[in-house]
Amino acid sequence: MNRRHAIFRIAVAACAALLLAACASTPRVSVDADPQADFSRYRTFAFFEPLALESRGYSTLLSERLRDEARRQMEARGFVHDAANPDLRVNLNALVEEKTDVVRVPEVDVAWYWSYRARAYVGVPIWHDRVQAVRYREGTVNVDLVDARERRLVWEGIAVGSAAGRTPAERRDRAAASVAKIFDAFPHRAATATAPVRPAPAARETP
Repeated sequence: MNRRHAIFRIAVAACAALLLAACASTPRVSVDADPQADFSRYRTFAFFEPLALESRGYSTLLSERLRDEARRQMEARGFVHDAANPDLRVNLNALVEEKTDVVRVPEVDVAWYWSYRARAYVGVPIWHDRVQAVRYREGTVNVDLVDARERRLVWEGIAVGSAAGRTPAERRDRAAASVAKIFDAFPHRAATATAPVRPAPAARETP
């Protein structure tokens, strides 16, 4: 009976961990914007060099993956990449932390007593909750849009979710999906380009 109880406890704990991971699979996104920013005048963008994600001074497979996704999202909204003279500069950061959550796991034990009517031992189930600590990895991805001329943050998006993944490539894909999720909350498109207004030719004087 003790062995059955042990197996049951392990199974319930595993289910709790899977449930917790499933709840965290979709990142939670929050955004903030400068109310004074005029997004109607932004057309071009470039990236900070190096990105905040590249704290050691060089690019990584993760930083390149997130850079590619951010560029794809910006260009899909009509922004043009211009490293020489951008209106906006994009910065990216990512952080992975070890987290611990405490969950209550339903558990059942059996109490045995002698039944004089049945002339046998009878088992009675007793239900109770057991506290279970579940450890997991949580990732945070930041996207900052900075006014390049004023050097001022005008929009920020943050995604927080599970950093689980069997391989580094899977974890990079999950982080890139978080960047896409952040841009889903970005409501602006690039300003429409207009041709420069040329001055009208001077009227000729008649002799």
